[in-house]
Amino acid sequence: MSTPILRGQLRSFPANGHAAFIPQIRKLVFECCDRWPSSENTRTYLFTKLQALARENPHVEIVVRQRIHREPIVRGFYANNRDKVIPLNGLTLGDINQKVKLLLDSSGAKIKPLKRRNVESTTEATRGIWSGLHADRPTI
Repeated sequence: MSTPILRGQLRSFPANGHAAFIPQIRKLVFECCDRWPSSENTRTYLFTKLQALARENPHVEIVVRQRIHREPIVRGFYANNRDKVIPLNGLTLGDINQKVKLLLDSSGAKIKPLKRRNVESTTEATRGIWSGLHADRPTI
């Protein structure tokens, strides 16, 4: 008698690989004020370029929220349940576009320093652990 195949066993889990690519960003949230002058370039960006951005990235949910009497920001939400926030006050339209592209291309992972990373071994050294207390003293 064969074992039955349950529906839960037929489910595939999405993963990046050689045959498929899953973008890590899920959602972009633009927040700006209708009255503040620091939000003027952000409002212009939303009126002129937001539709083209949404057409180019159909996998990203784009939300515009009102942020009364506060500086404008853009917030990116990622598949690993992290988010990144970038302030947009004082930026030109080109700079805002670069910051949005930065969020779209980012993975959402924490930034890890490349310098001074300790090397950790999973196995003990061949000669054992060296200690200056157990070494022979040199004779002069």
